Amino acid sequence: MISDRPEWDAFLSAHRWGVLTTLRASGAGVSSVIAYARDGDSLVISTPGGTFKRRSLERDPRATLCVITNAEPFNFVSVEGRVAIETADLVPATRLVFANIAGTGYEEPSDLPGWLKAQSRVILRLVPERVYGVIR
Repeated sequence: MISDRPEWDAFLSAHRWGVLTTLRASGAGVSSVIAYARDGDSLVISTPGGTFKRRSLERDPRATLCVITNAEPFNFVSVEGRVAIETADLVPATRLVFANIAGTGYEEPSDLPGWLKAQSRVILRLVPERVYGVIR
C-alpha cells in the first residue's frame, strides 16, 4: 500500500493526472502537470530525459505529487517522497502509464522501445514517505 489510509490508497489507484512539484536550486518549488501510474507501492511518471523535472531531481530527489479530482468537492491526495530516476528497462513502467491514461487520446506508440530511445525518456519513480489528503 502507498498509504495506510485505504481511501487515500484507492484514490491514488483510481486517478491518472497530478501535479508534480520539484525544487529549484534556490529551494523554490516548480510544478508541472503529469500522467502517472501506480506500480506496487510506488508511483511512476514517464518524462523526456532533458526536462527540468529530471535535472532538478538529479540535484535534489525530493518531490510532491498532488492528485485532485476533476469536479467539486475537489478531493485530493498528496504524496511526498524521494524520486529515483530510472534509465533502463523502461518499457514495463511506461506501459503502466499508458494503460492508466487509456481513453484520453494518448496511445502507446507501436514501437515503444524506439519511442523511448528517440525521446531519451526516463521513468521517475516516486517512493512515498508521507501521504495526506482530504476526501469528503
